[in-house]
Amino acid sequence: MHPPEMRARARALRARGHNIRSVARSLSLPYTTVWHWCVDRPEPATLGSAVRCFRCRPDPGNPPDPAAYAYLLGLYLGDGHLVTTDRVPVLRVYCADAWPHLIDLCDAAMRAVLANKVQRIQKRGCVAVQSTARHWPCLFPQHGPGRKHERPIVLADWQREILSANAGHFLRGLFHSDGTRFANRVTVRGRQYVYPRYMFSNRSADIMALCQWALDLLGIAWRMNSRWSLSVARRDAVAALDRHVGPKT
Repeated sequence: MHPPEMRARARALRARGHNIRSVARSLSLPYTTVWHWCVDRPEPATLGSAVRCFRCRPDPGNPPDPAAYAYLLGLYLGDGHLVTTDRVPVLRVYCADAWPHLIDLCDAAMRAVLANKVQRIQKRGCVAVQSTARHWPCLFPQHGPGRKHERPIVLADWQREILSANAGHFLRGLFHSDGTRFANRVTVRGRQYVYPRYMFSNRSADIMALCQWALDLLGIAWRMNSRWSLSVARRDAVAALDRHVGPKT
């Protein structure tokens, strides 16, 4: 009998696009076992949230896919919202129509972390990627009434531990939601120079501080060009951030 954590890891890898054979190989499991877990006997929707919530086990552990959790937390802090007033909590992240691949990444991250089912609701100019599950509030304790920049946003100790080991994925979520990579053009003595630059904007001082903290963990230089806007412009810093974030598509 395999523990629920192993089944959750297999389903998380499958949700990220890995085929059955590669999942079985990476977890050292028989092909037929993974096939039964992911295809023949998918996790019941009524039990999936309780089974997969890594915070509600007798001995709380880490998420089955820490990288996906770090990425999803970054998306949530930028463009996400957790509704807890409905009968079942709803995690919703708004993704612009201009970035279809981002919509797919958000969908996959939700499935890898907790969701059994993800909906895509078309809005004007964006898609609301959402999932209902009773245990979303367990995984995102930053939720609360009001706008994020009007209330404290503080990481729990267990979240800080996960993000410390997955700072690049956390930054990817932040920059995919409230950041951009573009070609900056400057003119010096009549000559024009073009170089890549990252910008991150957020009106929450706490979320901005988390972005700075994650950049410092990776040794990536940054500076504040306004109260609510952070810039990564040095050539080596941009190259380093490219390895973790890259442009949205």
